[in-house]
Amino acid sequence: MVTGFHNNAPQFRFVQQRNVVLSIDTDKTNKEDLLNAVAQAKLIIEPLGYLLTEYTSYADTSLVPGHYVLFWELIKTRTNSYDLPKLEDDLDRAIREQCCLTVEESLDYVYSSCWKKDNSIGALEIKVVKHGTFDTLMDFCVSKGSSVNQYKTPRCIKSEEAIQILDSGVVGRFFSRKVPF
Repeated sequence: MVTGFHNNAPQFRFVQQRNVVLSIDTDKTNKEDLLNAVAQAKLIIEPLGYLLTEYTSYADTSLVPGHYVLFWELIKTRTNSYDLPKLEDDLDRAIREQCCLTVEESLDYVYSSCWKKDNSIGALEIKVVKHGTFDTLMDFCVSKGSSVNQYKTPRCIKSEEAIQILDSGVVGRFFSRKVPF
């Protein structure tokens, strides 16, 4: 993009997607967009006494169409226990689906266009994992060479082994049922 001129020479600013973490088709979701989308969904569950302690994601292309999967670790803030109650008991279906829809609506136009018009992206899925699952993920990453002192949960997982670790801790999963926007 031309942003101005110095004498007669054009000055450019390069426009590109940086820090892309999720992509299935022409969509390109970066870390900041993902963080903002998750932050919007947190606003739904926090008043209900849940705290999102950690999250990550991956683009599941094992089925057609592929879809985004978010792993969430939640704790119930209104009790002294870190054990997650049965999601079906506390978070009714409408609230769970609203979390998914809120994330999807917070993503960019290209994402919603791929889902709504092209059907090249499937409905977003949130998988809630039991407390401690992200600690197990950290142990795995450290065993593969990450520094324990500098470890930061990756916002996108690409390792099949890491996805299996997260899947082994799933206690609830839900999809959006509506088309965003």
